[in-house]
Amino acid sequence: MADRLGFGDQFTEGRTPRQWLTHLYDTWAAELDFAVPTFDEFWRSGRLRLPVEDGLTLLADFRADPVTHRLGTPSGLIEIFSTDIDGFGYADCAGHPKWYEPSEWLGGPRAVDYPLHLLANQPASRLHGQLDGGAVSQKSKVQGREPIRMHPRDAADRGLADGDVVRVFNDRGACLAGLVIDDRLRPDVVQLSTGAWFDPVDPADPDSMCAHGNPNVLTDDVGTSSLAHGCTGAHVLVQVQKYTGDLPPVRAHEPPAIERL
Repeated sequence: MADRLGFGDQFTEGRTPRQWLTHLYDTWAAELDFAVPTFDEFWRSGRLRLPVEDGLTLLADFRADPVTHRLGTPSGLIEIFSTDIDGFGYADCAGHPKWYEPSEWLGGPRAVDYPLHLLANQPASRLHGQLDGGAVSQKSKVQGREPIRMHPRDAADRGLADGDVVRVFNDRGACLAGLVIDDRLRPDVVQLSTGAWFDPVDPADPDSMCAHGNPNVLTDDVGTSSLAHGCTGAHVLVQVQKYTGDLPPVRAHEPPAIERL
C-alpha cells in the first residue's frame, strides 16, 4: 500500500522484513547488560531464554527505605483500607477487601438453568483473535469450530462424544463449538478460548447464534465494579447440548463481496 501511495522506500527504510527483524533484535541487544547470541544464532535455535534475577523481593526499595521510596498511595504506605475509595460510597466496592457474590458462579441461582462454568481464557493457537485464519489456529478447530473442552462426566451426562459440534448457550446468546473431552478439566467446568472471529448465522439478527464459537455472545457486558470497570468476560455460566441441525458454514474468514459501481 505504501508503494502504491508513493512512499514505499520511506516506509520500509530500504529494509526487507528479515532485515527489519535483524535491526530490531540488534537494537534491543545493544541496550542489554548481559550477552545474547547474534540474531542468526537466535533464529536458528528458535528461542532465547533470558536470565532470571534470583532473590527478587517485591517492593524492595520501599522495604529498605519507606520514607525515600514512598508508594503511590495517599499515605505512601501499603494501605489495607482506602479512605478515598470508601468515600466514593459505591455499593459494590468498599474501602477494604470484601466478598461480593458474583452473578456468574456455580453457587448462585443462575446455575440452576446454566450449570456449567465456562472459562474463556487466552488461546494457545494465536494471540487473542490475531491470525485466527492461519494454519496453526485452523488446525486446532473441530469441524471448523473453536474447540470447547469438557470433563468426561459432563459429556456423558449430555450424551456427547469427542468431536461433536455442540451448542453453547445461556439467556444472552449462543454459539457452536467443537467438543474435546478432557479429564484434566474439573467437572461442571468447560473451557472455550477467546478469539474465534465472530460469525453470526444471520448477520441481520443482533441475537443470531455464532457459528464459529466466539464466547463474547455469552458474557455480560458489565464491569467488575463501579470503581474498576475491568473486563468480566473471562467466565460465564452456560449450558451445552449436542447440535442436531444442519451445520451452518463458517464464513468468518471469507472476504466481503465487493461491488463495483
